[in-house]
Amino acid sequence: MIKKLRNLLFSKQNSYIVYLFFVLFIYGFSGSGLSAQTLRTHPNKAFGEGEFLRYKVYYSSMFTGNVTAGEATIDVKSTKQKFFNREVWKIVGEGKSKGAFNWFFKVRNRYESFVDKQAMIPYLFVRRTREGNYRKDDDVLFYPDQKVAVSRTARKVTPENVQDFVSALYFMRTLSLRDFDADSNYYLDFFLDDSVYISKVKYIGTEDIKTELGIFRCLKIAPMMATGNVFADAYPIFVWVTDDKNHLPILAEAKVVVGSVKMELIEYSNLLNPVSSKRKE
Repeated sequence: MIKKLRNLLFSKQNSYIVYLFFVLFIYGFSGSGLSAQTLRTHPNKAFGEGEFLRYKVYYSSMFTGNVTAGEATIDVKSTKQKFFNREVWKIVGEGKSKGAFNWFFKVRNRYESFVDKQAMIPYLFVRRTREGNYRKDDDVLFYPDQKVAVSRTARKVTPENVQDFVSALYFMRTLSLRDFDADSNYYLDFFLDDSVYISKVKYIGTEDIKTELGIFRCLKIAPMMATGNVFADAYPIFVWVTDDKNHLPILAEAKVVVGSVKMELIEYSNLLNPVSSKRKE
C-alpha cells in the first residue's frame, strides 16, 4: 500500500546531472540583486518565525486498526540568508518512518522552502527524499521576475506566484474564505518534478474534530487529486484546519483503496495567535 502511494506521488524517477557549481551558485550568490522585481504584497497573519508542528502518521483500516507508521515535523526557522536582497522564511519539513515500518520501508525525507516574507512565494526549494530504495534529490531556484524555475534537470516557464508544495501549505493558511470563489473553490499553481500543476482546493464546511490535543472547531477543505490505483476519486484527501487566525492543520486524511492514511497534529509551539478554536471540554 505504501509502495503504491509512493509510486503515485513520485512517479518521475528520471536520472539527473549533479552540477556542484550550480548548487554553489544558488547558495552563494542568492543574496545578490538581479533584475528589478515588482512583487505582490500578500498579508500573513497565520504564522511566524519559530512556529513548530509535530504530527503522527498512521494507517487505519478495518483489518489492522490504527497502525503508527511514522512522524512528521515542520517548522519556520530563522535565517539571515536573503534572496535577491529580500527577507525569507526558511520552512523545513521532515518525515521519518518508525518502528516496524523501518524494517520493510524506511523513510527519511527532508524538504526546505525559502519563502519571501512579503510576497509569500518561494525562491528555493530543496528536496532530499529517501523512501526504501528510492532516492530523489533536487534543488529548484525560482526567478519570479522572469517567471522561470530552474531545477537540476530542467528550466521551466512558470505562472506568476507559483508555489512549491511546502510553501503552498503555508500560503493556503494565509487565505480566508472570502478568497474562495462563489463555488467555494480556490485555484493554486505549484511546481514539482519539473512540472507545473494546478490544484483546485474546495471548501467543504465546518466540523468539530477530536484529537489527542483536544476538540477543535475546524474548516474542512479538499484538494483535488488525480485518480488512479491508489486514490478512488478526485477528492480523496480531506484537511481540517483550525477555524481561527492560525488556520493550523489539525488533521489530514487520505482515503486509499483499502483504508486510509492519516496525519494528526500532536504538538505545537510558538504560534502567532491564540488557538481560539479549541473547545472547552
